[in-house]
Amino acid sequence: MKIAIINGPNINLVGKREPNIYGEQSFKEFYRSLRKKYPKIGFIHFQSNIEGEIIDKLQEVGYSYDAIILNAAAYTHTSVGIGDAVKAIRTPVVEVHISNVWAREEFRHKSYISSYAKGVIAGFGLQSYELAVKSFLENDL
Repeated sequence: MKIAIINGPNINLVGKREPNIYGEQSFKEFYRSLRKKYPKIGFIHFQSNIEGEIIDKLQEVGYSYDAIILNAAAYTHTSVGIGDAVKAIRTPVVEVHISNVWAREEFRHKSYISSYAKGVIAGFGLQSYELAVKSFLENDL
């Protein structure tokens, strides 16, 4: 199984940025432990602060990977283009968020991705990513 994890803006700062919301562990540390826990999964990780690069990566892996875990971060709430890219590809996408976006500012309650995603996981910290992995494994993808 091949799973692409695609992260949007500022996820590279997790562990440093607002630890009361995003925790103290960096995504890089979490990703290392996730790969170690699931050695049979071929993971790739891509992070960009640039909307078009995220769209390019979705299009690149969206026909060749088994699953995509997408945390578009702030672009979740603003990018029709990323939502359209998710709609256009064949690979199933689970939208993830580290924080519970519905417990935050009202503008974060709108997602341009959710209606095209297989599901949404939010509010479990970095474990949201592992819950997404488990959802793919348990559904025989």
